Amino acid sequence: MSIAWLQLDQGRDSRLENGLVTKGSDMVAPSTGTGEEQDSSSDVQSSESFAETALKLGGKSDEEARRTGAIDKADDQVEQLFQPQYQTVNSPIHRAVWDRGVPVDLFQSDPVETPDDVTQVMDASIEIVQRRHRDGNVMTTEGKVRDDFLTELGGAGYWGLLVDREYGGSGAPFSSFAPFLTRMAMADATIAGLASVHGCIGAVDPVRTFGNEEQKQRYLPKLASGEKLSAFALTEPGAGSDLTALKTTAELQGDHYVVNGEKLFITNVVPGRTIGLVCLIEGKPAVLICDLPTEENDQFQLRKYGLYALKHTFNQGIIFKDFRIPAENLLQPTRGNGLTIAYHGLNLGRIALCASSAGNMRVMMANMIPWAHFRVTYGEPIARRELVRRRLGVLAGYIVACDALVAWCSGLIDQGYRGEMECIIAKIFGSEIQKEAAIELLMKTHGGRSFLHGHLLGDNVHEYLAPCIYEGEGEMLGMAFFKSLVKDHGVQYFEPVGKALQAAGIKSPNMLNPLHMWALKGAVLPYSKWMAGQYLRPPARTKLPEMPYRVKRHAEFAVRELQRASKKISGSMRKHQLKLADRQCTMSLLSQRIQSLIVVLATSLYAARQTDPVIRDAADLVCQQLLNDYRGSQPTDKYFRTVTKLGETILDGGFETIAGISADEILMKYDA
Repeated sequence: MSIAWLQLDQGRDSRLENGLVTKGSDMVAPSTGTGEEQDSSSDVQSSESFAETALKLGGKSDEEARRTGAIDKADDQVEQLFQPQYQTVNSPIHRAVWDRGVPVDLFQSDPVETPDDVTQVMDASIEIVQRRHRDGNVMTTEGKVRDDFLTELGGAGYWGLLVDREYGGSGAPFSSFAPFLTRMAMADATIAGLASVHGCIGAVDPVRTFGNEEQKQRYLPKLASGEKLSAFALTEPGAGSDLTALKTTAELQGDHYVVNGEKLFITNVVPGRTIGLVCLIEGKPAVLICDLPTEENDQFQLRKYGLYALKHTFNQGIIFKDFRIPAENLLQPTRGNGLTIAYHGLNLGRIALCASSAGNMRVMMANMIPWAHFRVTYGEPIARRELVRRRLGVLAGYIVACDALVAWCSGLIDQGYRGEMECIIAKIFGSEIQKEAAIELLMKTHGGRSFLHGHLLGDNVHEYLAPCIYEGEGEMLGMAFFKSLVKDHGVQYFEPVGKALQAAGIKSPNMLNPLHMWALKGAVLPYSKWMAGQYLRPPARTKLPEMPYRVKRHAEFAVRELQRASKKISGSMRKHQLKLADRQCTMSLLSQRIQSLIVVLATSLYAARQTDPVIRDAADLVCQQLLNDYRGSQPTDKYFRTVTKLGETILDGGFETIAGISADEILMKYDA
């Protein structure tokens, strides 16, 4: 046993997610700090010092220990921004693995009741986008979204959906906003993405959550109306995954901060935008809200570069040279620092990404169907081919699983949960499945025409692949997920062992050495009791709701495996000890297996309350696919019959949620 849980994977890019203080089911901005809060922060500092020591015991350099320790401390500070019942240890996934019995009710999503006025804003926004596309009035001659298009959407209230009503927005529940992005992605993926940038990871969320009243009054009405669109400037040329490498600085001079440095890969940034700028103030991360000048000047310049993804919006770098920002624009969270703010909106952005993937895959399906009917090989339309039908059936399963994750995760956010692990799963699954759908299903069905200019894949392939990197690269996030999952277990049972080793001056414990055994006698006892309970107590029973058998069997399997996972995870921690952080492949595999079970459970429960048999069939099939991969087993003939039958139903118009999507013109037609 060891303190391996404290070691963070290299390239860690997501330790801070959601920084909300919650009261019941409402979310409010953190209040002014008190002495009591400062005392709790000192506890974090004490724990943090031990984390640094743990890394050193594991052979890491002082510099790596210091940098990793800073991120881990910030993570603890984020946890304190939530009421205890909504923190990570009480999240659905953590409880499913470590508690006796799976809290099934926390994995169910409830039907969303969207306020009528919010629905009107959403419907009006969709109508504007559809009309603009019909009129061919969407892009400039340079291929960028027209400014007057964005302004018209602002008039409909689109940019204010996540802004509270008192500041001119709609105050939409996130569980209404997220599935709406699926609708918008079906109409225009770029416009859907801009809503996420503006409202989730742009300036709206930092000001709404961490701004004082004066800052909210000054910024939110303009952000809600679209008079000011926003971006968030975090990444730097040398600081992506490793945000401890930030170099942009802000020095207080009188009543202004003077900023110097460079930002890179900033989406939606042009002169005049309102941005949240992450920089170092006195060596500590901080966030300044600022309005960029309407034109470039000696203090503010844009770094332009070619970028295959995000081609219809502006993704540019920013160079600051003695750029002045009023000191009153500094956001000051109750706990933590700029990293807390920086990562707060990422959870929202991760759900939004999954929602957009669900919309994009519907567009893929809508374009596969007419092509399958048109394309003839060996005298038969490929719509009659089993492989093509299978692709459509598989795609339907992917779509339903994404819908399920979006509904579940957005509901948790509205309830007040931090939701870090849950939203990581939505991001990873949504981005990886979209990539799979684009390459294995859409491209292979359309063949060589996929690479023509004007083809859905040819024009958007980078848009379909890039989300695997957005909001954190998938495998890195998978290890972040694993770190969050094991942290509390390590605190309870492995940290005492590490402290005992440190106190005794033992770096390499040997259980055959009586002195080592004596030094660890008290520290090992709690873990021994935990292990005994795992093996001696009978498995806990988890009651599932009434469900059709074809999805209930998947939920039952997921529940059983999640309850067994704690022993496997703890065994890996025990086996690898201080070297666990260097076993990235092992962590990634364990993480992926847990993620698959969670997707199966959430999708099964979502499908159980659907009345459309096509949705239930699709959910059944994607769960079968995920569990076949989990078990390492092959699909059965029955699976192939079922999935191709579903594909046939889809070819006949049976997947109703793609209704209204206009397929692109078939390129290079021939006489059949």
